[in-house]
Amino acid sequence: MTNLAENLVATAAAHPDRTAIRLDDVELSYADLHAASARVAGMLAAQGIAPGDRVGIVLPNLPAFPILFHGALLAGATVVPMNPLLKQREVEYYLRDSGMSLVFGWDSGGDAVTAAAGTVGIPAVLVGPLGPDTGDAAPAPDAVTRDDSDTAVILYTSGTTGQPKGAELTHANLRTNTAATVSSVLTLGTDDVIMGCLPLFHVFGLTCGLNAAVSVGATLTLIPRFDPAKALAVIARDEVTVFEGVPTMYAAMLHHPDADTADMTTLRTCASGGSAMPVEIMRAFEEKFGCMVLEGYGLSETSPVASFNQPHRERKPGSIGFEIPGCEMRVVDDNGADVGTDTPGEIAIRGDNVMKGYWGRPDATAEAVPDGWFRTGDVATRDADGYYFIVDRKKDLIIRGGYNVYPREVEEALYEHPAVAEAAVVGIPHPEWGEEIGAAVALRAGEKADPEELRDFVKERVAAYKYPRQVWLVEELPKGPTGKILRREVNPPE
Repeated sequence: MTNLAENLVATAAAHPDRTAIRLDDVELSYADLHAASARVAGMLAAQGIAPGDRVGIVLPNLPAFPILFHGALLAGATVVPMNPLLKQREVEYYLRDSGMSLVFGWDSGGDAVTAAAGTVGIPAVLVGPLGPDTGDAAPAPDAVTRDDSDTAVILYTSGTTGQPKGAELTHANLRTNTAATVSSVLTLGTDDVIMGCLPLFHVFGLTCGLNAAVSVGATLTLIPRFDPAKALAVIARDEVTVFEGVPTMYAAMLHHPDADTADMTTLRTCASGGSAMPVEIMRAFEEKFGCMVLEGYGLSETSPVASFNQPHRERKPGSIGFEIPGCEMRVVDDNGADVGTDTPGEIAIRGDNVMKGYWGRPDATAEAVPDGWFRTGDVATRDADGYYFIVDRKKDLIIRGGYNVYPREVEEALYEHPAVAEAAVVGIPHPEWGEEIGAAVALRAGEKADPEELRDFVKERVAAYKYPRQVWLVEELPKGPTGKILRREVNPPE
């Protein structure tokens, strides 16, 4: 089995009546999902889409996404998922860079997609919640044969430096990463219901949500855009057993007024990734809802899962766990040599999950994978038991007067304050110290705290060179499509 879409073919045969996708009152069985995807595959073939051609999907979490995703894979195409909030010029960049042949957009907000496709000169097909009108095209229920090394998905990275780069994830990358995550972390079965509030155009939601559910015949219940009240209600309504999210989602649910009365009794396992989970948020969430939160780590370039805490082994607060099967991790210095136990260094990864490379960027690929090990840009330590602890992004490191300050450590201290909902610590240029420590803080609803109080609170908890000299309050912090706080967009007030 090579084509990732074979997972759907096999599951539809084994569990045809099991609910695959749910969005409120709309339900698709696995037989329905396979049939709809086969019609899309037939439509694409009729339009001349050949194996390896790039097909874009610009949709929120609607049933149309898994239909189009599997339809394109069945046809042998390479899928390029995109954020539906992108503007025309951004969509144009993805279309041109990937050499896309056709793009699907949402009929309730696809102006940017149609305009960009018109400029580039490729077809744009706008679809409703259940996918396109496939016309008279004959369904193609069997997956086109693909090699393990063929690219299944091109996922564009967030572009923290320069233009976004497309990480090529192969059929083998995604299939093996899904299997390892399902077996060693989520322990999924056909009776499980996964909350699908992570965007499916993002690798976390794609692998751990959609691909994981399809691989075992579980149900994925969708929320088009995350809302904490809606998430709490859907968990109760659909008897969700597995929740997957980024730390800001956990914080928003935990602090929501409905949290005190929400029925979360079916919730068994929660997976957190995307950024570091504040320890206080994790402890409070587990205590309130009686579930287990497993924190893990990964990147678009690693399909994404590289390490995770696992349910049947010791969990260490603040740790991202240890490598999943098929993945190796090291902590290295700037020369690629291993550092000692509990010594900060850059995480390097190799294994079944590491991307084929950056689309059309051999130089960038060689820089990221100089010796067979992918350099993540993340700073971590590894303890004597083999557990990894993220220190921070290498690029987010603040150097104040020659001392290294990792934002996460300061943020953890801020999260201990009962009034703090979210915090982001950044470096501010300073003529004497090089950089000064600044912190943007959003308070919990109904809570009060002034900047001086917060500054003094942290000062008591970290070394003198680490506490933020400048603290300012904000209504909310800038976030990416998954809800991950974007430090690079945090700026002090004028």
